[in-house]
Amino acid sequence: MSPSDTEPLLVAGRLVIVVVSLFALVLGVRVALSRRFPRAWLHFGRPTKGQRAQPVRIGGGVALVGASLLIQRAPFLIPTPFVLGAALLAVAMLLAASAAGWFVLRRD
Repeated sequence: MSPSDTEPLLVAGRLVIVVVSLFALVLGVRVALSRRFPRAWLHFGRPTKGQRAQPVRIGGGVALVGASLLIQRAPFLIPTPFVLGAALLAVAMLLAASAAGWFVLRRD
């Protein structure tokens, strides 16, 4: 499972997923810590009154999903043994489940 034994188009797609997940992770942490949505989010689609009061909930959920995607794609870009890849996939699934739980259970 290394970049050299796959098609270049698949490697490019995996790199795009990694960049998007890093962006989601950084943006989610920024929103959760600053407790403010970026202006582009407010101009692009106006959140409802209930959503405007929950930046920690939404930012934390976005950060957890970004981390899950990043961990899930790591074994495909970095040569890893099968056992470590399976463990990383399990961690990614736990992060995805915790993101769903965070988003559903967290109330600001």
